[in-house]
Amino acid sequence: MGCAGSSQSKPDGAVKKIRKPKPWKHPQPITKTQLTQLRDEFWDTAPHYGGRKEIWDALRAAAEADLTLAQVIVDSAGVIVQSSDLTVCYDERGAKYELPKYVLSEPTNLIRDS
Repeated sequence: MGCAGSSQSKPDGAVKKIRKPKPWKHPQPITKTQLTQLRDEFWDTAPHYGGRKEIWDALRAAAEADLTLAQVIVDSAGVIVQSSDLTVCYDERGAKYELPKYVLSEPTNLIRDS
């Protein structure tokens, strides 16, 4: 028996389905190159803020995959999805993993590299 929040299943037994984050806007227009750099910096530093490296690796793989594959990755890694857009997740030990929207989707004000 665990606490009510320790399962990724809803009361009816259904697993929380992953979905794309809602459209969002970066504070200033950003190029694809700048977005890629931001993402790389986040993934390079994220494991240093806690949690397990293998969970961070699974979350990165899920963030970069299509929704169906992302669901399989998250389920097989034992990640507990708090927010269906993957912005807040937990591992089986209760460590929290927060993902910024910029690693999960592109902003509405993305501009082409010149």
